[in-house]
Amino acid sequence: MRSIRPSFTARRGRSARRRTSPLPVVALAAALALTATACESGDAEAGGEATASAAAGGEGKITIPQDIKDKLKEHGIDLDKWKDGAWKQWDKDDWLREAKDYINPIIEGLWDPDRMRKAEDPDRGVDESDLSGDQGVTDPTPQPVDAQAVSPTYHANAPEAGKVFFDSPEGTMVCSATVVQDPANPGKSNMVWTAGHCVHAGKSGGWYRNIAFVPSYNDAGKDAAQLKGVSKEEAAPYGVWWADWAQTSEQWIAQGGPTGGNGASYDFAVLHVKPEAGGSGKSLEETVGSALPVEFNAPAVPDVDSIKAIGYPAAAPFDGQKLYQCQDKPGRLSIAASDPTMYRIGCTMTGGSSGGGWVATGSDGKPALVSNTSIGPVDAGWLAGPRLGKEAKGIFDSVSDKFAGR
Repeated sequence: MRSIRPSFTARRGRSARRRTSPLPVVALAAALALTATACESGDAEAGGEATASAAAGGEGKITIPQDIKDKLKEHGIDLDKWKDGAWKQWDKDDWLREAKDYINPIIEGLWDPDRMRKAEDPDRGVDESDLSGDQGVTDPTPQPVDAQAVSPTYHANAPEAGKVFFDSPEGTMVCSATVVQDPANPGKSNMVWTAGHCVHAGKSGGWYRNIAFVPSYNDAGKDAAQLKGVSKEEAAPYGVWWADWAQTSEQWIAQGGPTGGNGASYDFAVLHVKPEAGGSGKSLEETVGSALPVEFNAPAVPDVDSIKAIGYPAAAPFDGQKLYQCQDKPGRLSIAASDPTMYRIGCTMTGGSSGGGWVATGSDGKPALVSNTSIGPVDAGWLAGPRLGKEAKGIFDSVSDKFAGR
């Protein structure tokens, strides 16, 4: 999360440029705070989730469903021109917003090591005064917990973690994300969990573009200076994986914004990814060797002994290149009485850590993903993440079902 404007920050994913508010590599994606990729209006209407998509075929060819092509034409978008740089045009009238509008054709080579290194954290700021009228349950502010560096190699110690890169009107951005298990493809998952604000701009914008996931980014734990001029294999040892499908909550699209806590309780997204250059035929899970299960019935706060948040904080004093984690017993945070209460822990991670996984002991006694970093204060003393309930499960199941058996 970047250090946010007023007092909170939606930890988005920008990396290099540091703003005073919240916290993508060769594809076409449109999303800021939530996720979205593939596009089939039927799924969105049936499940109440936001979806969007575009598939890249072999030989660099792009295959887009006819209904999407027709919708793009309505916005004056030519796919060939788009890949040649037209995606950089962010005219409000042409910014694809609806769930079914999302496209993300692969633009091979777009995300080179230097572009990844310079990406900024897109945190969302939330003024702490926004909490004064809350009617929900909010526990006392937790004491800050110093973020601890994850020892390299990251793949040996946190193989499911990685970074999401994307383009927004404000430039190249980054978030954190987690490889998660796909019940429809056991042991062969291509699913990634992140924050909604890392893929969609919320109520005032649309889908972000060129969304890609890099597992074990900077696996050796080099600093920004050491990463200058490194090979792509050093920055992305397990490759660059483009989002060919994504979904986020309708609540985030309708309520999410660049500042404030609106929509934060539904600030989650699921990506389905594919390797930029075709890869070895192995799935993401097979490539990295691990994936976390997602727990949609996590216990109430009083019954949770500890939660670990992990991510790539990018705002000062961090540089966005290294992986960190915080562990703390969670408390409760209510942004709006009508929305689900969020988990909150003490943590000094800043923007860029947005979307990173929160891990706790699951119902089977093993580690499971129970939330993701969403918001935090400008002074980076704590982080808050959404409780994953029926809305999150609906999005997850929709993406899993879409790619069942393939």
